[in-house]
Amino acid sequence: MNRKILSWCLFDFANSSYSAVIAAVIFPVYYANVIVGNEAGLGDLWWGRAIAVSMAVVAISSPFLGGIADYARIRKKLLIFYTLLCIVSVALFYTLRKGMVLEGFILIVLANIGMEGGLVFYNSFLPEISETTHQGRVSAWGFGVGYAGSIISLLLALFLIKQGFMSMTWPMVAMFFGIFSLPAFLFLPPDVKRSDFIMGTSPTLCGAAMDGLRYTWHTLKKIWANKEQRKFLMAYLIYEDGVNTVIVFSSIFAATTLQFKPEELIGMYLIVQATALIGAFLMARPIDYWGPKKVVILSLVMWIAVSIAAFFVQIKTHFFIIASIAGLGLGTVQAATRAFYTQFIPGGKESEYFGVYSLVGKSSAILGPLVFGYLSSTFGSQRPAVLSVALFFLAGLIIVQTVRGGMPNVSSKRQ
Repeated sequence: MNRKILSWCLFDFANSSYSAVIAAVIFPVYYANVIVGNEAGLGDLWWGRAIAVSMAVVAISSPFLGGIADYARIRKKLLIFYTLLCIVSVALFYTLRKGMVLEGFILIVLANIGMEGGLVFYNSFLPEISETTHQGRVSAWGFGVGYAGSIISLLLALFLIKQGFMSMTWPMVAMFFGIFSLPAFLFLPPDVKRSDFIMGTSPTLCGAAMDGLRYTWHTLKKIWANKEQRKFLMAYLIYEDGVNTVIVFSSIFAATTLQFKPEELIGMYLIVQATALIGAFLMARPIDYWGPKKVVILSLVMWIAVSIAAFFVQIKTHFFIIASIAGLGLGTVQAATRAFYTQFIPGGKESEYFGVYSLVGKSSAILGPLVFGYLSSTFGSQRPAVLSVALFFLAGLIIVQTVRGGMPNVSSKRQ
């Protein structure tokens, strides 16, 4: 593994501290149950709104910023900017107290914009740092190393919580994210100036932005005109909505409906991350050998079964088992989807195409959380909201089966 690939994977290790502690396990419960209060589902509603608003901002801006990054050659600078926005916002969670609903909402939105916005540029490095025949496994390595980061950050959080330092958990995540992001800042391919920038004949920043927007609009039209790409992105929009909803609400469901304690939540999520790590590495080569489409289909079938089982679960032990099975498919479906999409990308258009990919992926995190929060507050129960998630997976499965592509790479089969 070369230095660029290692630093790329370490960035996933770094940002997974945010994904695990802030987005998935501890902070959602703290915000919904402590800061807001979730007796009547209001915590679910506010958390769903925060995620939806932040994802909407990223969804709207990411394709245009992707075009600007490719045109003005500032991809790495934007990755650093968004990462620092997330780190600073998370560190400020330390100031939040009970009843600070709006302040918490604003900080969550800023932190999530920083995290998810940065992923647009992080993902776009994949085709540049690895050969076509190895992109599936490198993608899976990134997710696998990320799950290791989740496990370590959750163990650190568990130690702080047991010592009575819950509020110190957020600065810990900020430090973890910052420290392990440094290799990516240092070793990923640098921004290279265009020849017209070097010659001093480049347009203004505003002009570059407008050119970037035009390039992105052209990319959107080109993708939409391609039937297979259009179907793929529609399927991704729907089933990723289910994945994102599970990630941001699973811990709140466990804490509110099944009465999980903080230590039990962390223990459950550690199991999920361990099984996700195993799944990501076990499926790394099959993504290349079987083809990403087949792996995506198998993962979605599993997710449908998991969602239905979660609707009926009554016992904590059973939920642990369901969560473990879900973990096996978590990294698999994401890694396979990313590898599937790279097959559609022409050379030199990585940031633009991944900007559109992010537009779809982040848009998918708008409807799901809103639906979950609305159903939870309307019915006074989270179970109908859980069952609705299965419909996202089912619809995505039906569409992705019709997509031509995602076949195994012939060269990789010969290796």
